[in-house]
Amino acid sequence: MSKVIHVTLISRTILPAFAHSEPPDVTAQNEAVIRENLEKINRGDAQGAASDWADDAQSFGRYAGGRAGVQSTLEDILDTIPDYHMDIVEMVAAGDAVVIRCNLTGTHRELGVRNEITHIRWYTLREGKIVQQWATRDDYALMRQLGRSLAPPVSSH
Repeated sequence: MSKVIHVTLISRTILPAFAHSEPPDVTAQNEAVIRENLEKINRGDAQGAASDWADDAQSFGRYAGGRAGVQSTLEDILDTIPDYHMDIVEMVAAGDAVVIRCNLTGTHRELGVRNEITHIRWYTLREGKIVQQWATRDDYALMRQLGRSLAPPVSSH
């Protein structure tokens, strides 16, 4: 199991300013929801993972299509990358916000290429359900591993 770090200097100073004032037990419950959600995804349980989302949840600021939309997206990911797996490297939580840095591994079904990239995901939870997700990943590493060339952006400065 990956080492999970619960508190960092940044989490003590920045993250609480973004979180609503929630009791400490809510923070621990929200961490558990995210851990369990990723475990479901790692087992290939798209329906179970989708049940952790609120029906009005957003992904990247847009309506995620309800639990059915989340489930459909996860099924597509798991079909394309059957051995999709996320290992939490670091987790920071305060109130309704949970942020993870994780390593994502998997083999693209059509290309047969295994890849490993770093993800950062920011979740917001309400009443034990995921209501918002933002994420970023290392797309340049992913494209290189899949054998695709992708030139980095050129700065005008």
